[in-house]
Amino acid sequence: LARYHESHGVSRRDRLFAHSGTLYRLGSGWGAPLVNAVAQTRPLRRALGLATERRLPELARESFMHWWRRTGPRQERGPALALLIDPFTNYNHPEVAVAATQFFAAAGLSVRPVAADDGRAAISKGLVREARRAAERTIAALEPLVSAGLPVVGLEPSSLLTLRDEYLYLLPDDRPTAALAEAAVTFEEYVDRLVARGELDVSFAGPSRRVLLHGHCHQKALVGTGPARRILALPGHTVEEVDSGCCGMAGSFGYEAEHYAISMQMAERRLLPAVRAAAADTIVVAAGTSCRQQIAHGADRAALHPAQVLRDALGVGKGNRMA
Repeated sequence: LARYHESHGVSRRDRLFAHSGTLYRLGSGWGAPLVNAVAQTRPLRRALGLATERRLPELARESFMHWWRRTGPRQERGPALALLIDPFTNYNHPEVAVAATQFFAAAGLSVRPVAADDGRAAISKGLVREARRAAERTIAALEPLVSAGLPVVGLEPSSLLTLRDEYLYLLPDDRPTAALAEAAVTFEEYVDRLVARGELDVSFAGPSRRVLLHGHCHQKALVGTGPARRILALPGHTVEEVDSGCCGMAGSFGYEAEHYAISMQMAERRLLPAVRAAAADTIVVAAGTSCRQQIAHGADRAALHPAQVLRDALGVGKGNRMA
């Protein structure tokens, strides 16, 4: 893609998606309802070459970092961790990070959230120079915490695993980059390791449920779904994983007009039929933002992040949650 752009230029749509983190930041806050309303207009989506059948991700009225500064749980004692707050989590789905911080606080862990535009979107569109600059900024923001020995825990698989994989190619032979890659773990991996070491001190109080799990492609490629299956079973839940392959979204792919039909065909292969067939009280789980959007669009079911499932099973944070 980078080579193609050198000869043909970068389309307006590719730039839009590549710089989505900046756009989310500018559109968040008090103006989010207006931005959301404009973004959903069919003429705008058609002009950008986006599928008019699909709603664009909406901005939350309050970002996670704003919520954290205002009311976030302050567990100052106990083992500390750096929590990577990617743009999608910060501006579109802050409730996921809220759940994670509440779960970690209940477990006696001290959370240090770091908001960073990791460059995942720029990589996906072949904007290598922009991605490298984003990587440099993210590494600089996290380096003091990594040097202090903190793990870097991520909630959005594609963002966290970019730190562990693509950064090593964007910035080869760079010591801070290698240290960050070594420290970076997904939420599921981190909790699974705590359990393996006997360091997760929580008591689950909720009833046992059935869980239908869809694994994120990036996560399946580099980590596997074993950690997710194990931690989702901690509250006594029965976990079934869908043999679903890709959900069909692949970041911006499923939003693009020319790819919408095949995106839905991919989802209809296994994922959406399995979700539709699940009982009403089954918890549908997907760690990826795009995966949850595809499930909501194609099956009219709300999927949860594993952090939300574990937090809910503790029964904590009920009076201090985001919608």
